[in-house]
Amino acid sequence: KVGGDIASSGQNVLYVSGEESSSQIKLRANRLRANQSSLYLLSEIRLEQVLVELEHREYDFLIIDSIQTLYSENIASAPGSVTQVRQITFELMRIAKDKNIAIFIIGHITKEGSIAGPRVLEHMVDTVLYFEGDSSQELRILRGFKNRFGPTSEIGVFEMRSDGLVSATEIGSRFFNRDSEQAGSALTVIMEGSRPIILEVQALVSESHTANSKRQATGFDNNRLNMLLALLERKLEIPLSGYDVFINVTGGIKISETSADLAVLAAIISSFRNRAISKKTIFIGEVTLVGDVREVYGMDARLKEANMQNITKALVCKKPLEKTNIKTFIVDEVTKLLEWY
Repeated sequence: KVGGDIASSGQNVLYVSGEESSSQIKLRANRLRANQSSLYLLSEIRLEQVLVELEHREYDFLIIDSIQTLYSENIASAPGSVTQVRQITFELMRIAKDKNIAIFIIGHITKEGSIAGPRVLEHMVDTVLYFEGDSSQELRILRGFKNRFGPTSEIGVFEMRSDGLVSATEIGSRFFNRDSEQAGSALTVIMEGSRPIILEVQALVSESHTANSKRQATGFDNNRLNMLLALLERKLEIPLSGYDVFINVTGGIKISETSADLAVLAAIISSFRNRAISKKTIFIGEVTLVGDVREVYGMDARLKEANMQNITKALVCKKPLEKTNIKTFIVDEVTKLLEWY
């Protein structure tokens, strides 16, 4: 789809596929309406044949899908090996500089979520982009991990449709369900670059039937979850040592900031007490080891987004600077969270 969009401007694009046949890609291109006269397809896994094609015609863009399937006949190792990936990437860098070609390299991801192959691959290229998302939902997130030409804080949100990826301009209510109120669910607002996004944090607290209670988080740092649970036991005297605790952030989003701490605590308490929280309430704040709740950056932007999504109440550590229609409750320490309940 990206190759077709680039080729539509009249620039020559060479798409090298080592995983699928030409007929498979042709069918997909027809469905995505990506067929362009200047988009060329080469089903090949040998680097030497790719170089021959680059000499045959002048190209402005080169797409490699994927780097793990490409191999050089001059290297005595299997495709996808450390030696093959490193040397082929070096050769592609030389081609990009000599011929002034922009090259997109598609790589596989390991179970840990990092690029498969040597870490030197990330240092060699100019930009590293991660394409994330929950396979059970239609939303996909393009996140910058490295960028020599700009910031990596911004993200792109897309919606997967039958005709390809479409920019998801209205994503305000995509990551939470406003219809049902159930115990163990709390809303928060995170910042992805300059874009505030309302997320639903879900918690499940159940009695443990084993000696070691389980603590598992999806989309949230597991070590921080353990810290928050210890804080609940120490400050709020909630006995969670004999309970299994599971945390999930809906929509496939991974929270990398501390603004969701208060929402995680609220969701855990809600599940433990089996008491639902209103979907018109959000929790924003960083929780420290001593039980204080601290302010996070971009509070006014977060509350503005919440107001647009008809949120009426917000639990924060102090009053916002800008006037808002949201009624704010001050929670500057975690013990006041129980008072609100």
